[in-house]
This record gives sequence, C-alpha cells and structure tokens, in this order.
Amino acid sequence: MEYRSDLRVRETASIWVAGAALAILMTWPLAAGLGHLGRTTGADGQFSLWNVAWVARTLVANPAGLFNANIFYPHRTTLAYSEANLLEGALGVPIWWATRNPYATLNVIVLLAFTTSFACMYFLARHLSRSRAGSAVAGIAYAYCPYVFAHTPHIQLLATGGLPLSMLMLQKLADRPSPKRGVLLGLALVAQTLACAYYGVFAALMVAFGTLVLAGTRRLWRSRIFWQSVAAGAFVALAATIPVFLEYVRVKSETEFGRTIADAARWSAKPQDYIVSSAHAHAWLLAIARRFEHWEEVLFPGMLALLLGLAGLVLCARRSASRQAREAALLYGSLGGLALWSSFGPAAGLYRVLFHLPLFSFLRAPSRFGLVVVFALAVLAAFAVRALLDRFASHMRAPVAATLVAAALLELNVLPFPWERAPMVPSPYRVLASLPVFPVAEFPFYSERVTFPLHAQYMLFSTTHWMPLVNGYSDVIPLDFRESAAVLGAFPSREAFAVLAHHRVRYIGVHWDMYGPRAEATRHAIDGYAGNLKVLAADARMTLYEVVRYP
Repeated sequence: MEYRSDLRVRETASIWVAGAALAILMTWPLAAGLGHLGRTTGADGQFSLWNVAWVARTLVANPAGLFNANIFYPHRTTLAYSEANLLEGALGVPIWWATRNPYATLNVIVLLAFTTSFACMYFLARHLSRSRAGSAVAGIAYAYCPYVFAHTPHIQLLATGGLPLSMLMLQKLADRPSPKRGVLLGLALVAQTLACAYYGVFAALMVAFGTLVLAGTRRLWRSRIFWQSVAAGAFVALAATIPVFLEYVRVKSETEFGRTIADAARWSAKPQDYIVSSAHAHAWLLAIARRFEHWEEVLFPGMLALLLGLAGLVLCARRSASRQAREAALLYGSLGGLALWSSFGPAAGLYRVLFHLPLFSFLRAPSRFGLVVVFALAVLAAFAVRALLDRFASHMRAPVAATLVAAALLELNVLPFPWERAPMVPSPYRVLASLPVFPVAEFPFYSERVTFPLHAQYMLFSTTHWMPLVNGYSDVIPLDFRESAAVLGAFPSREAFAVLAHHRVRYIGVHWDMYGPRAEATRHAIDGYAGNLKVLAADARMTLYEVVRYP
C-alpha cells in the first residue's frame, strides 16, 4: 500500500510539472517576456491586465474596498460591472507585490490556468479510464483546444480547470460518499465560480446532471450518506459564493443590468463555428469557414479529440464494455450532446428552458457551451486511447502513446503565439503616482458607444497610480457616463469643465498622441484655460495638469 501511495504522489507531482512545461511550450514566447508581453492592443486584454492587478493589489491594500474599483468614478461596486476574477487576483497577490507589474501578474496566472486545466482533466480521465496515455491526450485536447486559444485576452475564459475538477470530485463522492468529499466538491465549485462565473454556472449544471445520472446508474436514490454529501457540497458552494453574488445583484438593481433572450440569440453558436480554428494544422478548415458570411465563436474541438472522443463513446456504450465505461458513455456523452444543443441558443430550444434558471439572466453567450462539448470529447477520448493501446504488444505501447501525445500537441499548436509588447507608459504617470489621491480624468474622452473600449488603455495605465478614474470600460456602462461622455468628448469647454467640477476632478491627463490630427487644435484650445490649469509634468506623448480653479 505504501508503494502504491508513493507511486500516486510521484505521478501527481510529475503531472503538475509536465503541465507547467506544456503551458510554457504551447504559449511560447510568453514565458520569455512575462513582464512585457500579453494581449495589449485590444480592450479586453487591457481590461484583464487591469482587473487582475486591481484584485491582487486591493486584497492586501484595502480588502474592504475590493469591489469599489477605480473606474467610472464616482460610482461604487464597479468591479462587479464585469467578471471580478477574484481567484485569479488572489493567486496573483505574491506576483503583484513582488513586481508591481500587471503583465507579470497576469502572465503567471495565464500559465497557471493552462497548467491547471491540463492537470485537472488528466486526473479526471485517469480516474475514469485508468489510462495514463489516454489521460495525457485528454488533458492536451481540453487545455489547448482552439476555443481557449481564441480567448487569450479574457483571463476568466482561460480558467477551465474547475470543470474537470468539479466532476472528479463528484465521481469520487459517488465512489465513496462522505461529508468530507462533499465539502471538496463544494470547494471545487467555489474555485471555478470565483475564477469565471460562466464556467461556475456550467460546473453547477454539470454536477447537478451528473448527480442524477450517478444516482440512477449506481442506485443511490435511497442512500442517505450520498445525498448528505451532495448537500454538504451545495451548502459550501452557496455559502462561499452568495456574498459575491449579492454584489452583482446590487449592480443589477442599480443599473438595470441583465441579459435578455435576444442577447442570447445574438451570441449563440452557428453551425460553421464548429469548423473554426486558428491552429496551424486547421488552416484548411478555416479556409472553408471563411466561405460563410460570419461565425460567432471558435469551436472546432480538434480532429484528434473529435475522432477519439466519438470512438470512445461507441466503445464505452457497447454491452461488452465495463460498467464504469458504460456509465461514462451515458454521463459524458449526454453532457456533450446537451452542451452542443445548448450552444445554439434560444432558436434550438433547450436554451430557452435553461434561461429561466437562476443566474442565466447574467449570461450572454450560449456559444460558450462549446467548451463543454470539448470537455466531454476529451474524457471519452481517454477510453479510446486505452482501447487502441490494448491492441499493441506491451513493448510497442510506449512509443504509440508518445506518438499520440505528440500528435495532439502538433495539431493544436499555434507557435509562436502572437503576443504583443506592452506599450510605453508616459512619464507623467510617475509624477501622478506621487501625488495626493484625487479623481483623475483622461483625454481624449471617447464619447461614442463604439469607442468606449478605448478607455481601457487608461485603466491599464492607472495600475501605475491607482487614482480614481472618471474614465472606464466594462460590460456595464453607467447611464450617467454615457450622458456625460458626449460633453467630455468636447473637452476643453465650459460644459466639460462643469462635468469635471461635479466629479471633483483634480488631475487631468491629456494624451496628445491619441488625438491624431486634432492635437494642435486641442493644445490651442487648452491654452485658453491656462489660468485654470497648472502643468505638473509633460513629455512628447502626454501632459498632466492640475485643476487650480474651475472656470
């Protein structure tokens, strides 16, 4: 028993090390530029950098003010205007406080997300299939699927490890029910929810469905300890997430935030989405997809995952298969099928039913159920790999397994990944960081809905000073921000100064390089308010002013 326990510990450690190595390899050259590479030119990537840095900093500096993020001043609870990324920020605490670098903080979490996704899928597939090689292929197929690579700007959508972890905890609970295992299941659900609310809802649905299936296949309907253990998991999950959920309820009541069935229809998957991929090996599929007018999401699961997953489903569903294999075919085959159906949104029918469940009014994109399709295929692929290796002589199994693992990596690779370099931070921000804390407004103030995402660059720059910003970008855009944006977009003017006075703005940052051909005219207009503004710092790109008195 000690020997077997030692083997288990060594295998677990080796999988985490292998997962970290794969994360570095498959995202290269990110690890070579942790402090200055990322998805930096798009608003979503800039938002992720700001978001994780804010949580990592504020959990230590001012935990009571965590949700009062420094955007959309004077609004409060603004962290809940989008995904809070609480788990990512918590994991980033030591990196942030060691480096004060938002890129290093986020990038370490990105690598950790890929590592965790691979490892957790490996452990789930290993528990079910008893195949190391099959579990390795499953882990790669899941962690590095095209959907995940398409969402590298969205740190929350990289946090996929909680789905297999939650199902692993459920499987272990069903094997030997106990309150302790129920608590572990609840903690897995908490971790996934705090990392990504979307996937938290998915995990809850998967666990609920899995509980019913396992109760039926294992005749646990009358098992008191089984249901007590499940209840313990549900209690832990609810107790830990309700305080966070209430912050979102408050935002919804104050801003009328919510998703309609029409929103869900807009962000539903289309059939052509399931042949879209950016992997080098799938270029021929992308050429086919481009013949369609539009696709909504990147959902191709990978050729190996698709073929092995379907083969695994057929093999596990046979009467001659073991009870555990047949159970896996029923549970994970059904999950994959239901997720595929749901991903097509209200028009396909099932999502209209799900939309009436609690929390679904906060969700927007049914297409993201496509990840659960990949999840199910990956689990079933492990059984197919095991069956395939059983056909070879023992001395041939290792090279065949290595070939399958290599094939999975080669098929899904996008190397070198096109990370972007961090923009240079204007030098006046160093001065701003040393000043007393007062509200800041940055210009140009992007005033049209289509340009609101450009405010995210100011949020990223604010990680150097953390002053409260009148600017902001998130899923929720406050109504008064929309109304005042048009006035502030005409800065400098008496009307714009009136809005700034209302917000008690003391510091104004003017980015000349962002004005383009309007820079000189704006300089001339600002000169007309020389008696109201004091220059605190300036370089070729930006001037930092202090408002000494309002017109």
